[in-house]
Amino acid sequence: MCRNIRTLSNFEPPATDDEVRAAATQYVRKIAGTTKPSAANQPVFDEAIDAVVAATHRLLEDLVTTAAPRDREVERLKARARNEARFGSERGRATTDGQTQAAG
Repeated sequence: MCRNIRTLSNFEPPATDDEVRAAATQYVRKIAGTTKPSAANQPVFDEAIDAVVAATHRLLEDLVTTAAPRDREVERLKARARNEARFGSERGRATTDGQTQAAG
């Protein structure tokens, strides 16, 4: 559930509002233990997301670093390499219907 939360600090260009909201939503879902709150809990769920978004924006604005900004494409390629090392290449990966597909 929380695997989709990405590092948001020290990127050029900075994290977008959509990226911050997506991370906040994943965090609140994890804490609440649900991906879809009931109608009765939706308002408090939304309020919690808004609070996490505000706190995240403050944190990202106030963090100080001397490191060079990260490049999103370079980080994406590093993540892909880590996944291939962990899970193997995409060749012969099973599809949702149980069949295998060739990479390409």
